[in-house]
Amino acid sequence: MSMTKKSRRRWIIGLSILGVFTIAVTVALNIFSAHADIYLGRGKAVVTQAEGTENLPSIYYEMDYPSYEALKEASDALVQEIEAEGMVLLKNNGALPLAETGSRVTLLGRSAADPVYGGSGSGSVDVSLAVDLRTALEDRGFTVNPVAYREIEEFASYEMRRNQVGESIRAYKNPRGHIAMDRPSQSTYDIGEMPADQYSPQALESFSDYGDAAVIVLGRPGGEGGDLTQDMKGFDENYQPGQHQLELNQDEKDLITLAKQNFDRVVVVINSSAAMELGILEDDPGVDAILWAGSPGQSGFYAVADALRGAVNPSGRTVDIYARDFTADPTFNNFGHFQYENIHGGNASGEGFFVQYREGIYYGYRYYETAAAEGFIDYDRAVVYPFGYGLSYTDFAWQITGSRMGDTEGFIEVDVQVTNTGDRFAGKDVVQLYVSPPYYPGGIEKPEVVLADFAKTGLLAPGDSEVVTLSVRVEDLASYDYEDERAYVLEEGDYGIRIQDNSHDLKEGIQELSYRVDRTVVYNGNNHRTSDQQEVTNQFDDVSALFSDSPEKGRVVNLSRADFAGTFPQAPSGDDFEASEQVIQAFQAYVASEHADPDDEMPTIKAENGLYLIDMRGVDYDDALWEVFLDQIDPADIARIVISSAYTTAPIEDLGKPMTVDLDGPAGISAFMGDIHGSAFPSAVVIASTYNTDLASEMGRMVGNEGLAYGVNGWYAPAVNIHRSPFAGRNFEYYSEDPVLSGRMATGVVEGAADKGMYTFLKHFALNDQETNRVNNGVAVWANEQAIREIYLKPFEMVVKNAATTLPYLDAESGELREKPAKASTAFMSSFNRIGGVWAGGSEPLLQTVLRDEWGFEGTVISDFNLYSHMYVNQGLAAGTDINITFDSMKSIEDSSSPTAVQHLRRSAHRLFYTVANSSAMNGFVSGTTIHYTMAPWRIWLIVADVLIGLFILFGVIRLILKSRS
Repeated sequence: MSMTKKSRRRWIIGLSILGVFTIAVTVALNIFSAHADIYLGRGKAVVTQAEGTENLPSIYYEMDYPSYEALKEASDALVQEIEAEGMVLLKNNGALPLAETGSRVTLLGRSAADPVYGGSGSGSVDVSLAVDLRTALEDRGFTVNPVAYREIEEFASYEMRRNQVGESIRAYKNPRGHIAMDRPSQSTYDIGEMPADQYSPQALESFSDYGDAAVIVLGRPGGEGGDLTQDMKGFDENYQPGQHQLELNQDEKDLITLAKQNFDRVVVVINSSAAMELGILEDDPGVDAILWAGSPGQSGFYAVADALRGAVNPSGRTVDIYARDFTADPTFNNFGHFQYENIHGGNASGEGFFVQYREGIYYGYRYYETAAAEGFIDYDRAVVYPFGYGLSYTDFAWQITGSRMGDTEGFIEVDVQVTNTGDRFAGKDVVQLYVSPPYYPGGIEKPEVVLADFAKTGLLAPGDSEVVTLSVRVEDLASYDYEDERAYVLEEGDYGIRIQDNSHDLKEGIQELSYRVDRTVVYNGNNHRTSDQQEVTNQFDDVSALFSDSPEKGRVVNLSRADFAGTFPQAPSGDDFEASEQVIQAFQAYVASEHADPDDEMPTIKAENGLYLIDMRGVDYDDALWEVFLDQIDPADIARIVISSAYTTAPIEDLGKPMTVDLDGPAGISAFMGDIHGSAFPSAVVIASTYNTDLASEMGRMVGNEGLAYGVNGWYAPAVNIHRSPFAGRNFEYYSEDPVLSGRMATGVVEGAADKGMYTFLKHFALNDQETNRVNNGVAVWANEQAIREIYLKPFEMVVKNAATTLPYLDAESGELREKPAKASTAFMSSFNRIGGVWAGGSEPLLQTVLRDEWGFEGTVISDFNLYSHMYVNQGLAAGTDINITFDSMKSIEDSSSPTAVQHLRRSAHRLFYTVANSSAMNGFVSGTTIHYTMAPWRIWLIVADVLIGLFILFGVIRLILKSRS
């Protein structure tokens, strides 16, 4: 039977559509092959050891646990331990702890049923199996009011609704604040608290049956790609204009009133990684206790339940100062959205945005303690909780049992005996050492106190004691003088050595010690600090140039201790919105050809020297053997890795380089763009609040163990940017407002992970302290060099210089495993923002002079997600960003063939190969081992599908021809 014309037309159209679709899918999958590898699976590695080497030891790192199940159990226990030590008891009039068993409590507040387990974005983790507070309480023997809880749960529940484009989506019935990554118009700031008058009569009646305590949970979320709002106008009708997201709204205040009216005991649990204005609760005698829990991860609420019943004694300390009025903070006016009026969208890579750190070094406790010392503020009115503050269920007495004051090339050490003087609870205490440097008005700016060291005791039973030793290198007391000496300066005078409870309070019975510097020491020339590889001098004059020390000089004035009133930061105005010609030029496109050096020579490439990457394991970074190895590289192979290293680096089979897997995020391994999910740890703020560097190291080691279990080699963490402002949306990922605390905690995490062969990308380098405008052509950050070095670079510096590990390697002569000391920090991540006008990832002063030349970093630097026009690949290569989190379908390298470019590629290869060679990626390799990869499953499926569809189309064409002839 012949076809009708209509039927033939349908076949032709159908076959054409199928053919076009098949071609389009095939082309797209090949273009986006890196994405497909992440989501659909990669090829398997086939590792072949050379003949005669089969019996050599080749496993350099092994899991500490016999099974995956044992690993998960241990990891979950660590989550609870971190939360147990990180919780901070902010207030307690004796209401806590509740009875250890049998307490009947009523949970109130939206976050009781809809907790904030962590943050959103690349730092998020899988909390699909997370334990909520009600479950934790009931598992620990509490009886929870089911009537009130059901109503809160229903209020906070989801429903299906249509979005703006008609799609059916799952959304809250009653919205709650959420940061939509880099989509300000889609972010929401609703507090979403259930109004007190919506509790039913049945719920109100139930209060008396569950009246041992009202436990109110108040929460604030955070997320990547957006900040918390400083003005809730238009977002929540319970706020007055000018009120912000970190103060209680009227619904929350009404809830507190409701609880006080119905319960004799009112306990508030703060479920927020961001600091909040809590003066209203601290001052209220009807609020009996406040327990800060932060974001507790997958099972941390068990620790909260244990603290409420006294099975855990809270021992955490605040990592941010809790001011009474955030709008009076010196950073408040210079945080958020500021746009240059003379840098426009047609200007190379986009519009221009900026932020000015006018407060200099005076932010957080550094400001409040100094302003109080100078009589500028009334401390008790300005501050609710100092930095480093926390209560306990027991009491501790301290006694200085010894001190050693070294010379200017030595250390200051203080021994403190800590005794639990209580009679009921065991507990841990935190001893903090602060330095009060001499300040000379008009000279180098110095805060009243600076945290120099801290120590946490073990668990002390009543009557037990422990001696802890705190120390600080004398040269670390120096301040950075960027205007005159252009160097670190240890000024003559008396330095107060204070053993304190927190940033404000000397421990009762402890006298301040003094350290005398008789002669000013300038660390310049050959007299650089012992921890530096070379002289440290100004590298950011172009950034510091924006600022002056007095209004008469006509530039932006830095906040100065000499005149807090006259220099207090104001919001940008007038000429601040006009970028200088220098800044405009920095915003222009980077053209690689304009930066090629005609005198550069093409290095040796593609040599056959017989070396594999495993041969470089344990070889010092500057060993001449690396040049022999690097002579073998094909620049094209390196160029492909440079522009396609999102969550993986590709293998180079000829060199024996395996593929690596590198994943986010700071609260545990999370395949932000994949399906691998490790344990969900408490937020970095909770980890820092433990003041326990051993726990930080255990956390890093546990992630390293999970890396071995999942086949993950690199970790985009930890993150050590500073809590400059409490409104920064990503503060949950960052440890603290203090660089020393941040650096100490990060050092522990990096060391722990390195002990399991995991390299950690310390991020985001540097001054990436707000999310607003982060990807809008890179927000230009302006700060003076003293603040840059003493505050924002300090935690990175501490990790590079101090983090250490032991590197196992195979000794070629004996055939046995040996160990050698090694640096634990071998990977960094640069940031989206600009340092002044220059993209951080393209800043040679930052990535070469400071990071590598001054600090001695040896390893690779990766960009933050390089999707944006201001992040030029060749600029990064020239400056020190070696590889990029991006895909070759989204980013290109302008020059990969000139002698200059090939030199840069060779240098980046050296850094990457050094990092990978000394990692868990080399498990299974010995000298002579080769590797190749099977075809990715999706490629096999694609070929099979293409063949089958092709045959079907061919059959259809033949059928059409035959039918048309019949």
